[in-house]
Amino acid sequence: MKAMVIGGGIGGLSCAIALRKVGWDVTVFERNERLAEDGAGIVLAANAMKALERLGTAGRIREEGAPVGVAELRTWKGNLLARLPVETQALRYGTPSYLIHRGTLQSILYAHSLHLGVTVQLSKKSTEWIETKESVELRFTDGTTATGELLVAADGHRSTSRDQLWGHIPLRYSGYRAIRGIGRFEDPRYPLAAGGGFEALGRGTRFGFSHLGGGRIFWFAAINEPERQGTPLSPEERKRHALQKFRNWYSPVPAVIEATPPSDILTHSIYDLAPLKQWSKGRVTLLGDAAHPMLPNLGQGGAQAMEDAVVLADLLRHKPAGEALVQALKAFERVRIPRVHKIVHQSRLMGRVMQLESPLALAVRNTALRAAADKLFIARLHPLVGYEPPTL
Repeated sequence: MKAMVIGGGIGGLSCAIALRKVGWDVTVFERNERLAEDGAGIVLAANAMKALERLGTAGRIREEGAPVGVAELRTWKGNLLARLPVETQALRYGTPSYLIHRGTLQSILYAHSLHLGVTVQLSKKSTEWIETKESVELRFTDGTTATGELLVAADGHRSTSRDQLWGHIPLRYSGYRAIRGIGRFEDPRYPLAAGGGFEALGRGTRFGFSHLGGGRIFWFAAINEPERQGTPLSPEERKRHALQKFRNWYSPVPAVIEATPPSDILTHSIYDLAPLKQWSKGRVTLLGDAAHPMLPNLGQGGAQAMEDAVVLADLLRHKPAGEALVQALKAFERVRIPRVHKIVHQSRLMGRVMQLESPLALAVRNTALRAAADKLFIARLHPLVGYEPPTL
């Protein structure tokens, strides 16, 4: 049985690995000339690490990434609001969370997929597919075609495959813009050996800092502003903009930005998608950001793509044919959609709470965070990070 996967990102490679582990012949088609994730960090909570265990790559993540040993919430002036119970969570779930560069994670998944016998073809931009009773024919801009029994579209939050299935559905702007940076920075309050870092909350703004592994740090900022149109900012303008926004914030925020080379600073608007009622049609299904783009406020975008991959492979392990394959994809929706829709909603709600501008609302939020006990944090996060993916 042959499976075709559109997209060589985290979701597409995870899907390819998972399907290969249950015996499918898998080819990944990536539109770009090389595999390259944006220069940003990704947090891998316990549920992501468990999915990576199923895929066989968790060991490499632990070698290349940085465990989260400290996670603080502070005001923009540096006043402590809460310390998240990361040690208690690590004991409960058998693993700490890890932070790793997206490009490093993608490289680990890519190498493992090749080791398992997955074929990855680059510079293959798909245009359309034609489905028959027994197969799907995928067509590319270079005039070539490929055929398989299954097509999984994992082509990101601006998925053209989603457009072909359901017509164009506009993304929803979050109301804030992200700035992200990768650099090298040391501070005795946040030693490399401890791992982790902090998130500081201001008025319609926030800033997060954490260790990334390999001696590097990752930082992000979220700033309330109208959806931006026009010419993108240059690298130097991005850095100046970040320094201007955070020049009076809690140390080490300005120093972290100052230490980051302009070329390693990215900025983009943040979007999600109103949840879809269906991901699949016939022999074709969406996966990851193509199916459920979500805001990054819970750090679950990559994790949910990995969970999708493991669940889909589990449902297809007996290589159903014909109508049985179609029904297996419907079962995939029934299993995954309720969980993912909750996370999309919770991520949007968390963004509203973290990006508040009203002084009164800020005071209420900060008081609630100071009063929250470890048990409350753990109870609220358990449905999210305590998920157990199937065993492949």
